[in-house]
Amino acid sequence: MTVSDDLRGDHELLMQAVRDGGDIARSFFKKGAKSWEKNPGDPVTEADIAVDGLLHERLCENRPDYGWLSEESEDDLSRLDRRRVWIVDPIDGTRAFIAGREEFTVCAGLVEDGRPILGAVFNPVTGEFFEAVKGHGARCNGELLKVSDGVALEEARLLASQRMLERHDGIGTLPRAQFSFINSIAYRMALVAYDRFDATISLARKSDWDIAAAELIVTEAGGQATAPDGSEFLYNTQIARHDGVIAAGPKLSEDILSRL
Repeated sequence: MTVSDDLRGDHELLMQAVRDGGDIARSFFKKGAKSWEKNPGDPVTEADIAVDGLLHERLCENRPDYGWLSEESEDDLSRLDRRRVWIVDPIDGTRAFIAGREEFTVCAGLVEDGRPILGAVFNPVTGEFFEAVKGHGARCNGELLKVSDGVALEEARLLASQRMLERHDGIGTLPRAQFSFINSIAYRMALVAYDRFDATISLARKSDWDIAAAELIVTEAGGQATAPDGSEFLYNTQIARHDGVIAAGPKLSEDILSRL
C-alpha cells in the first residue's frame, strides 16, 4: 500500500513542523520559560505560545483550506466546515515542563471527517519522535512499533493512578501490577505503542488535542484507544471533549473495559 501524494505531502509538512516546534520547546526548557495561569490550575508558558505560533504558521500557511484546533489558540468554529483539520497541543505536559521534568511532548495530528489520518508526538529532550500514517503503521525514530498484548491486568505495566483504579468498582486491588505516571497523556499513549508499558488509563476528561495524534500511533501499532465506555473517539466536533481514554493491546483493553 502506498501513501497518496497529498497525504505524503501533509506527512512531510507535519513532521518538519513538529520537529521545529520541538526545537523551540527544548530551547525554552533549557533556559527556563515564563509561566502563568490561563485559568485556576491551568498553567501555560511562553514556550506553549511560541510553539503554537510556529505550528499555526507552518501548517495553516501551507494548507489554507484545512481547519485548525489548538489548546493555545482561540477556537475558530469554521473548522467544523472543513473535512481536514489540524489538531495541536504545542506542549502536552506543561506542568512537567515547568517542573523541569523530561515528560512533555509536542503533539500534532491531522483528522479527516473526524478521524485521525496523521499523527506526531515528539519529546524534544529525549529525542523520541513518534509518528503514524493511517494504514501504514507507527514508528519511533524509524522503528516500527507494536503494542504488547496478552498480559493480565493484575501483572501489567500501567501508566495510571493506582489509587484511582483500585477504588473503582470492578477493578479490585492490583498488588502485582507496576504503576507509573507521566504528565503528558500523549506521551503515555505513545509509550504504550512502543511496548514500554502495557496500558494507560485515564478517567479524567480529555480534549481533542490531548489524544488525537497519539490515538493513531496506538492503533497503527496494533492497539486500541477508546473512551472509558469503549466508544470510538470522534474529533473536530463543536465540543472537543472526551470522558477519558483507555489505550492498550486488544485483549488487555477488552479486560479493562469490561471491568470499568
